[in-house]
Amino acid sequence: MKASDLREKSVEDLRELQASLARDTFQNRLKNFTNRLDDTSQIRKTKRDLARVITLLGERGASAAPAKAVAVETAVAVATPAASGAEAAPKKKKSAKKSEAKQS
Repeated sequence: MKASDLREKSVEDLRELQASLARDTFQNRLKNFTNRLDDTSQIRKTKRDLARVITLLGERGASAAPAKAVAVETAVAVATPAASGAEAAPKKKKSAKKSEAKQS
């Protein structure tokens, strides 16, 4: 399948194709495991087609992604302890007895 052909399809068609290719990938792997797959190159071809479809779906959804990314970054910044002024507890130092025992 060529990417130029996939670009002409709608998002719904691409999602259906993604589900179908994921199913085919699983079936091909299962058939290969049970020695029923004649053409093992089908595994690679199906995986690559699936990757093409996923990439195109990601490109089409990329227009809304930056707004979501900014919202997530601000939510994470608010939730971190450093943003609220709380400091992390200092690490405990090893006792001198343990370090002396290791040296001897």
